[in-house]
Amino acid sequence: MIDVQTEILISAPIEKVFEYSSKPENAPFWYVNIKSVEWVTGSMGVGSRVAFIANFLGRKLAYVYEIVELLVNKKLVMRTAEGPFPMETTYTWQAIDDHTTRMTLRNRGIPKGFSKLFAPFMKMMMRKANEKDLRKLKNIMENRS
Repeated sequence: MIDVQTEILISAPIEKVFEYSSKPENAPFWYVNIKSVEWVTGSMGVGSRVAFIANFLGRKLAYVYEIVELLVNKKLVMRTAEGPFPMETTYTWQAIDDHTTRMTLRNRGIPKGFSKLFAPFMKMMMRKANEKDLRKLKNIMENRS
Protein backbone atom coordinates (compact mmCIF):
# COMPACT_ATOMS: atom_id res chain seq x y z
CA MET A 1 0.00 0.00 0.00
CA ILE A 2 1.24 3.46 -0.89
CA ASP A 3 -0.17 6.27 1.26
CA VAL A 4 1.32 9.73 0.81
CA GLN A 5 -0.06 12.83 2.49
CA THR A 6 1.31 16.35 2.06
CA GLU A 7 -0.04 19.73 3.07
CA ILE A 8 0.67 23.40 2.67
CA LEU A 9 -0.55 26.74 3.99
CA ILE A 10 -1.75 29.09 1.26
CA SER A 11 -2.24 32.81 1.85
CA ALA A 12 -5.64 32.98 0.15
CA PRO A 13 -9.25 32.53 1.30
CA ILE A 14 -10.57 28.97 1.35
CA GLU A 15 -13.23 29.77 -1.27
CA LYS A 16 -10.63 30.84 -3.81
CA VAL A 17 -8.29 27.94 -3.12
CA PHE A 18 -11.16 25.44 -3.33
CA GLU A 19 -12.59 27.01 -6.50
CA TYR A 20 -9.29 26.76 -8.35
CA SER A 21 -7.76 23.56 -7.01
CA SER A 22 -10.92 21.44 -7.10
CA LYS A 23 -11.40 21.94 -10.85
CA PRO A 24 -9.68 19.09 -12.69
CA GLU A 25 -9.17 21.27 -15.77
CA ASN A 26 -6.76 23.42 -13.73
CA ALA A 27 -4.60 20.42 -12.75
CA PRO A 28 -2.11 20.76 -15.66
CA PHE A 29 -1.26 24.27 -14.41
CA TRP A 30 -0.21 23.18 -10.94
CA TYR A 31 0.56 19.46 -11.20
CA VAL A 32 3.99 18.98 -12.74
CA ASN A 33 3.23 15.49 -14.08
CA ILE A 34 -0.29 16.03 -15.46
CA LYS A 35 -0.22 16.89 -19.14
CA SER A 36 -3.92 16.95 -20.05
CA VAL A 37 -7.41 16.59 -18.57
CA GLU A 38 -10.68 15.86 -20.31
CA TRP A 39 -14.17 15.47 -18.89
CA VAL A 40 -15.56 12.03 -19.74
CA THR A 41 -19.01 12.49 -18.19
CA GLY A 42 -20.89 15.41 -16.79
CA SER A 43 -19.46 18.30 -14.88
CA MET A 44 -18.16 18.65 -11.33
CA GLY A 45 -20.17 16.34 -9.11
CA VAL A 46 -20.30 12.91 -7.52
CA GLY A 47 -20.24 10.24 -10.23
CA SER A 48 -18.53 12.44 -12.81
CA ARG A 49 -15.49 11.01 -14.59
CA VAL A 50 -12.36 12.81 -15.71
CA ALA A 51 -9.59 11.43 -17.95
CA PHE A 52 -6.00 12.39 -17.15
CA ILE A 53 -2.77 11.95 -19.10
CA ALA A 54 0.34 12.15 -16.94
CA ASN A 55 4.04 11.38 -17.02
CA PHE A 56 5.44 9.70 -13.93
CA LEU A 57 8.87 8.10 -13.58
CA GLY A 58 9.40 8.39 -17.31
CA ARG A 59 6.17 6.62 -18.24
CA LYS A 60 3.05 7.98 -19.85
CA LEU A 61 0.00 7.13 -17.76
CA ALA A 62 -3.62 7.41 -18.89
CA TYR A 63 -6.27 6.98 -16.25
CA VAL A 64 -9.83 7.98 -15.42
CA TYR A 65 -10.85 9.30 -12.03
CA GLU A 66 -14.40 9.16 -10.72
CA ILE A 67 -15.47 11.78 -8.22
CA VAL A 68 -16.81 9.86 -5.21
CA GLU A 69 -17.15 12.67 -2.65
CA LEU A 70 -17.45 16.43 -2.95
CA LEU A 71 -18.04 18.81 -0.04
CA VAL A 72 -17.66 22.45 -1.07
CA ASN A 73 -14.70 24.16 0.64
CA LYS A 74 -13.98 20.97 2.61
CA LYS A 75 -13.20 17.79 0.67
CA LEU A 76 -12.86 16.18 -2.76
CA VAL A 77 -12.24 12.44 -3.19
CA MET A 78 -11.50 10.87 -6.59
CA ARG A 79 -10.76 7.21 -7.39
CA THR A 80 -9.40 5.69 -10.52
CA ALA A 81 -12.17 4.05 -12.47
CA GLU A 82 -9.69 2.84 -15.11
CA GLY A 83 -5.92 2.75 -15.43
CA PRO A 84 -2.78 0.85 -14.49
CA PHE A 85 -2.56 1.73 -10.79
CA PRO A 86 -5.65 1.74 -8.53
CA MET A 87 -5.43 5.11 -6.76
CA GLU A 88 -7.50 7.38 -4.56
CA THR A 89 -6.73 11.09 -4.36
CA THR A 90 -8.18 13.23 -1.59
CA TYR A 91 -8.00 17.00 -1.26
CA THR A 92 -9.07 18.67 1.95
CA TRP A 93 -9.23 22.37 2.72
CA GLN A 94 -9.31 24.05 6.11
CA ALA A 95 -9.67 27.78 6.77
CA ILE A 96 -7.01 28.89 9.25
CA ASP A 97 -8.39 32.42 9.13
CA ASP A 98 -10.13 34.59 6.51
CA HIS A 99 -6.97 34.80 4.39
CA THR A 100 -5.17 31.51 5.00
CA THR A 101 -6.06 27.99 3.88
CA ARG A 102 -4.47 24.68 4.77
CA MET A 103 -4.70 22.31 1.82
CA THR A 104 -3.93 18.63 2.20
CA LEU A 105 -3.26 16.28 -0.71
CA ARG A 106 -3.38 12.55 -0.08
CA ASN A 107 -2.74 9.74 -2.57
CA ARG A 108 -3.39 6.13 -1.63
CA GLY A 109 -3.10 3.09 -3.83
CA ILE A 110 -2.09 -0.51 -4.15
CA PRO A 111 0.53 -1.25 -6.81
CA LYS A 112 -0.15 -4.31 -8.94
CA GLY A 113 2.17 -6.73 -10.70
CA PHE A 114 5.64 -5.46 -11.49
CA SER A 115 4.89 -2.08 -9.83
CA LYS A 116 4.86 -3.76 -6.40
CA LEU A 117 8.65 -4.07 -6.51
CA PHE A 118 9.02 -0.31 -6.86
CA ALA A 119 6.46 0.72 -4.22
CA PRO A 120 8.99 2.25 -1.75
CA PHE A 121 10.66 4.23 -4.56
CA MET A 122 7.28 5.26 -5.97
CA LYS A 123 6.17 6.49 -2.55
CA MET A 124 9.26 8.67 -2.21
CA MET A 125 8.88 10.08 -5.72
CA MET A 126 5.16 10.67 -5.22
CA ARG A 127 5.83 12.63 -2.03
CA LYS A 128 8.42 14.81 -3.78
CA ALA A 129 6.05 15.44 -6.70
CA ASN A 130 3.12 16.25 -4.38
CA GLU A 131 5.21 18.72 -2.38
CA LYS A 132 6.33 20.40 -5.60
CA ASP A 133 2.73 20.51 -6.89
CA LEU A 134 1.43 22.13 -3.70
CA ARG A 135 4.23 24.72 -3.78
CA LYS A 136 3.27 25.54 -7.37
CA LEU A 137 -0.41 25.83 -6.39
CA LYS A 138 0.55 28.11 -3.49
CA ASN A 139 2.52 30.33 -5.86
CA ILE A 140 -0.40 30.55 -8.31
CA MET A 141 -2.95 31.30 -5.59
CA GLU A 142 -0.84 33.88 -3.80
CA ASN A 143 0.03 35.73 -7.02
CA ARG A 144 -3.45 35.87 -8.58
CA SER A 145 -4.99 39.31 -8.89
